Amino acid sequence: MKNCAKFEEYIPGISLLEIARKYSEKIINLASNENPYGASPKAIKAFQSFKDLHKYPDPSYKELREKLSEYTGWDFKNIVVGAGSDGILEAIFRFAVGEGDEVLLAPPTFQYYRILAKLSCAKIVECRRDENFEITNASELVTEKTKLSIFCSPNNPTGNLENFEEIRAVAESSKGIVVVDEAYVEFADKKFNFNYENVLILRTFSKAFGLANLRIGYAKIPDEYLKFYRSASTPFPISTAAERAAIASLEDLDWVKNCVENIKRDREKLFKFLSRKFKTYPSQANFILVKAKDLHIELAKRGILVRECSSFDLPNHVRISVGRKEENKALMEAIECLSP
Repeated sequence: MKNCAKFEEYIPGISLLEIARKYSEKIINLASNENPYGASPKAIKAFQSFKDLHKYPDPSYKELREKLSEYTGWDFKNIVVGAGSDGILEAIFRFAVGEGDEVLLAPPTFQYYRILAKLSCAKIVECRRDENFEITNASELVTEKTKLSIFCSPNNPTGNLENFEEIRAVAESSKGIVVVDEAYVEFADKKFNFNYENVLILRTFSKAFGLANLRIGYAKIPDEYLKFYRSASTPFPISTAAERAAIASLEDLDWVKNCVENIKRDREKLFKFLSRKFKTYPSQANFILVKAKDLHIELAKRGILVRECSSFDLPNHVRISVGRKEENKALMEAIECLSP
């Protein structure tokens, strides 16, 4: 084992499943931020039709990257794909962060950033958030040792878009890399344009595209870092079957658009309902953060799983994914039953 590394296990948040099974035959999972409508039927068909399982994928992933260039407007040569955005992050840490380097994070946020920083023997520097989870002092914490700064926008688990001006200030003042993780960007009302040579943008097919099980991420890597990224990335990070599913998804954007519109519509209905019961935070993602002590336990007893957020250092909070209409209705009815 590395002497300098600190080992911390990622906690996926499904420990309530046994409670739910004890009390209910039907389980509604609103804990994992998945697309409740699933993948495009065209994507499923494309995945199922691939038969050459004995052959390695095309290492360039040219066809998928061309489709992604059309979808995002990014330059084809700057697009990379990986085993989820997590896999892309791992490669970035491999080539950019070493012992004693500083990694700037904005907790509460996605736990895997912290895990990778600890495994890389880095020093974690944390910026502050105000009562609405707005970043307030990130740029003030940048030093000569800041090798990597990571921001999730919209942020998991808080749901808010990050402060564009703060991230821009970090990008302008840092000699290191700035990563903006846009896993939930399709659910946001606006997108930011970070046109800096040290800013890397991460996205995924796991959320809006409904392909979480296939682990397909992609990113925009500026020219300066491409050769380093390619050296650090695993060969053949995604399968051809997964690539074909992703391509088919990009050729069926009406499906994705419809899913996103449904989720955004129901997100607002759910927000209004939850706000009448609890302290509830506005969201630009496909989930809502709620301050409600022990709500996760009471809902599990009714067969509904939501994400308890103590692992995000948010005790007494839960993160609730937006489900299908009937799932959201069941959630609201269960909460009404809990009301005194």
